[in-house]
Amino acid sequence: MRALLVVNPAATTTSARTRDVLIHALASEMKLEAVTTEYRGHARDLGRQAAESADVDLIVALGGDGTVNEVVNGLLHAGPDPERLPGLAVVPGGSTNVFARALGLPNDAVEATGALLDALREGRERTVGLGLTSGTPGTDDEAVPSRWFTFNAGLGFDAGVVGRVEQHRERGRKSTHALYVRQALRQFFGETHRRHGTITLERPDAEPVTDLVLSIVSNTSPWTFLGNHPMYASPKASFDKGLDVLGLSRMTTTAVARYGTQLLTSSPERGPHGKHAVSLHDQDQFTLHSKVPLPLQMDGDHLGLRTSVTFTGVRRALRVIV
Repeated sequence: MRALLVVNPAATTTSARTRDVLIHALASEMKLEAVTTEYRGHARDLGRQAAESADVDLIVALGGDGTVNEVVNGLLHAGPDPERLPGLAVVPGGSTNVFARALGLPNDAVEATGALLDALREGRERTVGLGLTSGTPGTDDEAVPSRWFTFNAGLGFDAGVVGRVEQHRERGRKSTHALYVRQALRQFFGETHRRHGTITLERPDAEPVTDLVLSIVSNTSPWTFLGNHPMYASPKASFDKGLDVLGLSRMTTTAVARYGTQLLTSSPERGPHGKHAVSLHDQDQFTLHSKVPLPLQMDGDHLGLRTSVTFTGVRRALRVIV
């Protein structure tokens, strides 16, 4: 097997020595080319090159969810074609690794490498669905390029939290769960529309859902982890179905306490629920419009402000080694 290993040297939970050991282990089982990313978007460029090459059977992403997202967007730049395109394997190296853990992989990079090698020897793989965002025709954002996400996207509050965390990381702060919690509190107290939301969710053949403050779009469940604790915003979300949405129409102190507690205690059987919560399951396509520009995030990457985003759930989009 011919494989391309994309290595993020800034991965927060692997050292240079550990990465060397992992590269050696993988190279013992396949014809491996390892490339270290040098700039933002480099992993996407490498994924595109792999998709256009006839010499790559597998691309392995060693890094966090951001690295995986870039590789996937490169692989699928011309659209999904699981039978033709190289397969994807993931070795988790970030602080959260939601996609890898949702696939059932160990969160430790060394253990995950062992599981990957076992999967390759046994021929274990699955074809998963992904989410795709695009600018909505007829809006100011219609020219925004399409982008894939593997596990989650959000317009509004949670994207604002991601943006705050990224600002701190650019100043040299390490990405930790404590940092996310602090920025979530600051985002809440700075949220100007928490009582009357600006987001409307529109979908074909259904009444619009209006006045949302928060909108979390899930392609799988759990949505994220707090340490080792999984959180289920949309418990039924699955790589084998369309997209799920959790929307909240109010974020007062009381509402946040209620829904925050429900999220922390959520399970595969039940997620946040109540008078101001809206849950939609297995959606093929819908659009989120906002009366004011709001931050957008995908797979934990802040993508700037948007007023309208169209979401599509694409089944069987990517072949993954598990």
